[in-house]
Amino acid sequence: MFDFVRDNTRIVLGALLLLIIPSFVFFGVEGYTQFRDGSNASVASVDGRSITRAEWERAHQRAIDRLRRENPEAAANAESDNARRDTLDALLRERVLDAAGRALHLAPADDRLRRLFASDPQFAGLRNPDGSVNRELLATQGLSSEAFAAQLRGDLAAQQVLAGVARTAVATPAIADATLNPLLQRREVQVQRFAPADYRAQVKPTDAEIEAYYTQNTAKFRAAEQAQIEYLVLDLATLAARKTVTEEELRKFYTDNPARFGTPEERRASHVLIKVDAGAPAADKAKAKARAQALLAEARQDPKRFAEIARKNSQDEGSAPQGGDLDFFGRGAMVKPFEEAAFKLKPGEISEVFETDFGYHFLTVTAVRGGQSKPFDTVKAEIETELRQQLARADWSKAAQEFSDIVYEQSDSLQPAIDKLKLPKQTATVQRTPAPGVSGPLAATKLLDAVFANEAVEGKRNTDAIETGPNQLVAARVTSHSPARVRPLAEVKDAVRESLVDERSTVLARQAGEARVQALRQTPSEALLGPTAVLSRVATQGAPAAVIDAVMGADASKLPAIVGIDLKANGYLVMRITQVLPRDPVTGSEEQLRQRYAQAWGVAEADAYVASLRTRFKAKIEPGARMQTDATKPPVR
Repeated sequence: MFDFVRDNTRIVLGALLLLIIPSFVFFGVEGYTQFRDGSNASVASVDGRSITRAEWERAHQRAIDRLRRENPEAAANAESDNARRDTLDALLRERVLDAAGRALHLAPADDRLRRLFASDPQFAGLRNPDGSVNRELLATQGLSSEAFAAQLRGDLAAQQVLAGVARTAVATPAIADATLNPLLQRREVQVQRFAPADYRAQVKPTDAEIEAYYTQNTAKFRAAEQAQIEYLVLDLATLAARKTVTEEELRKFYTDNPARFGTPEERRASHVLIKVDAGAPAADKAKAKARAQALLAEARQDPKRFAEIARKNSQDEGSAPQGGDLDFFGRGAMVKPFEEAAFKLKPGEISEVFETDFGYHFLTVTAVRGGQSKPFDTVKAEIETELRQQLARADWSKAAQEFSDIVYEQSDSLQPAIDKLKLPKQTATVQRTPAPGVSGPLAATKLLDAVFANEAVEGKRNTDAIETGPNQLVAARVTSHSPARVRPLAEVKDAVRESLVDERSTVLARQAGEARVQALRQTPSEALLGPTAVLSRVATQGAPAAVIDAVMGADASKLPAIVGIDLKANGYLVMRITQVLPRDPVTGSEEQLRQRYAQAWGVAEADAYVASLRTRFKAKIEPGARMQTDATKPPVR
């Protein structure tokens, strides 16, 4: 076979070309790239239409960008697996509503879209003075006017799909009160606590009792399986710490990104517009310009009348009722001639008449804000951190590949990776499940599973490079291993005694509490040795859920009512309900509460409707759907 290939090279190459070239024609080079990097892989589907990993990643990046603008602190948690899954769920919901809108033919007509855009205040920042869409501003958001219209049409259709359910929730006063009373009703209680600690002195177990307790509860005194490990962590922080950035690079970044280190300058202006089409006859344009110049002269004669002049004469329907006021805007929000006129004036000055595609304007600047920059020295450290991170991200794939190859190919030691990549060796003692309160790599179940695999424990080999977080790889090596075992009584005798005393004192506290409940039910007026409190499901005063459930669930038709609550190791509570109080007024008026209840009920019904639509349109998330990270895009080894 191999002799045939060697002796007939041209024939074999020709056959390969005949197979490969049509594939490139059909799929394209980009198609091969997509198949290779997995970006085209389906992670979910709705109504037979796939949601690709690339779409998921883009949606998640938009969500992160929005969070950074609205709540920078919350954006720090946006890279978690839960946050990514929330984005996919939201994308799935969006596609379900889109499918429902198409099935119900709810897409609004173009005329309605135009009316909505022209009248809805939420789109004021995207409108030009003549009411048309500001294409330049849309472009800064990565949208064309066609894409914006499609997005708006989809949003309106989705709103209509849900409007019939969410906005028609019925909440009569009787139904609302039946729900709100158990939630908001307050009850005054007297409390007496029976704490196990008060009964410990009464418990004096013998050696025989300790041994018997140990024999019956050996599982409590087992030593868990443990492994002592050494491990290496490769992450962006490690790579960034090694990068150096020059003073010149820092200052260049500062100069090239002025908006990052200051507040962009914004101006508030009022204007007068006399409309005339850009292609109108010269006589019409001259007439419009003359009218604008006459109004300008009138405004300059008495600047205090600018708003009045605009209100009576401006042909910009959007701003004329407000005296020509356009509110604050930054650079790029207005057409170029308008922006140039506004940003060269001082507050209170009035411009000359100038022309745009909408006609002839003149304007006055009423206020200026922003425009201040932070000094370089105050942001130098921030810039250095960011540039180091950028350099680290650029090197991440190469470093991840190198790290993965070394720990795999030289699996009898971590030292080669330490020497090559200058990573610090760390040590720890771990169990098969993450220890309470542990965070970081040692909390990753994938790493712990690899540590306790036979290859690592018995073969004494390095684990593979395990992804334990975004842009974070860890490799570990077991240095010693201790299997699970039952510790002998001599080793744990003190712990056995403490556990036995705890159990018996808890029993004594419960018995005393139960006896107290019986006595109070016989003599309800007898005094309780404890504080008085007012509890509700909203104002819990820090009480555990079991206490609130018991108090609010008790029959209060006949008072006083006696309740006993076993809190196990935390003791036993005896509570006497002395009176039922009205709702706390801070929760709102009756009308406000009923409205909130109706809104909550509408949301619940809408969620249930969406769940039914998910079934109808066969919405599903693929098993094991996972967003790619920098570490997983190329094969790690």
